Amino acid sequence: MAIVYEFSRQEQAALGLPLLAAGHPERTVAWRHGKAVSAQAFLAHVHEVAEQLPPAATAVNLCEDRYAFLVAFCAIALRGQANLLPPSRAHQAVSEVMAAHPGCYAVGELALDEAPPHYRQLPALSAAPTAGDHFEVPSIPADQVVAIGYTSGSTGVPKGNAKTWASFHASNGGNQRMLQAAVGVGYHVVATVPPQHMYGMEMTVLLPLLGEVSVHAGRPFFPADVAAALADIPAPRVLVITPVHLRALIESGVSLPPIAAMVSATAPMPLELAQAAEARFGGPLLEVFGSTETCVIASRRAAGDELWTLYDEVQLHPQPDGTQVRAPQLEQPITLADLVTLHDGGRRFRLCGRHADLLEIAGKRASLGDLTHRLLAIPGVTDGVVFQLDGNDAMGVQRIAALAVAPDLDEQTIVEALRRAVDPVFLPRRLTLVAALPRNETGKLPRAALQALLEGRE
Repeated sequence: MAIVYEFSRQEQAALGLPLLAAGHPERTVAWRHGKAVSAQAFLAHVHEVAEQLPPAATAVNLCEDRYAFLVAFCAIALRGQANLLPPSRAHQAVSEVMAAHPGCYAVGELALDEAPPHYRQLPALSAAPTAGDHFEVPSIPADQVVAIGYTSGSTGVPKGNAKTWASFHASNGGNQRMLQAAVGVGYHVVATVPPQHMYGMEMTVLLPLLGEVSVHAGRPFFPADVAAALADIPAPRVLVITPVHLRALIESGVSLPPIAAMVSATAPMPLELAQAAEARFGGPLLEVFGSTETCVIASRRAAGDELWTLYDEVQLHPQPDGTQVRAPQLEQPITLADLVTLHDGGRRFRLCGRHADLLEIAGKRASLGDLTHRLLAIPGVTDGVVFQLDGNDAMGVQRIAALAVAPDLDEQTIVEALRRAVDPVFLPRRLTLVAALPRNETGKLPRAALQALLEGRE
């Protein structure tokens, strides 16, 4: 017979972790519509939404407004439910995630033309708390799964990864220490990445919930919008961005308010881009390394450091097919496909590529990452990728293809330039010019989208 344990409210709180750390009523959690939102107002909105949510185990959080996402995330967690974070808000991606979690519902702040099943639109979140409202920070059970984040699909089918509230508290500590060392405490964040992505979750949801940090509610895309969002918040400012967005920002020539630091992830940061960003905008560019499975585990200053520095208590153990990761936020070690060499007593490492990216043709070796880098180095190529085709040819070799964005070049010119830079056996079997690569919201390239784009050109 099962035994049911009953805990008092005080005992539950003792077993849990605070929903909002570093909390005092007037602490600014977010900036929305040009105004600061206090911790007291934020928690009032969280309780307002939590009371309206239906019973369920999971809910898809589709909020585009970052403040609405924060409120919905906490309300869902407060109800003992888990936030489902699809790899994108595309209808098919959302449908696939919901199908994997029968009985779930979806929430968002917008009235959608094509809403998913059981969609709940959030209230306006405009009411301010009254002066007499009691301020009390609720706790969440440490072992409660508060989010299930899905991988981007850049290396295959998106996979769900469960995150407990305790694991988020643990992983957030490394990011806090990294940014505090660069800019101190009390900084304010603007981000171009969505909160549904684990990088966006860590930098724009967990940081303001669990530290003296505030976040801009918007997700600016165009350079002028980034500048306007940064102007909406006080200094010190931290810009959370991707290499794709950063390159567009530099090429636009837009002027930005002073930036204390920039943070980048989701794709390798070219050295020349990092140096150009620091020269153009000031402040260090901090590149973080991690995955949906592990969260961020290391960082480096991309303009000057080739080696990555591990966060406290993180350990790497190289394996033949990747690298085993041990970290405070992980209950069990996780093996990533990334290949590394350890330095400085194992506290720093050099990233050597991914096991799946390594190529061996005619007894010679190369990596898809290096081939892509050489493609992008060709003058006139503004974007591009080299990837493996599905299946093998008649000789049993898995050939490679390339997509390139180069408005002023033809395909033969690019191939000839590559021929001078790489061994002939690694020349793409097919190189196709396209108007744009199918990058998702964080700049990643889902493999299925690459394959579909290539097949659509046949």
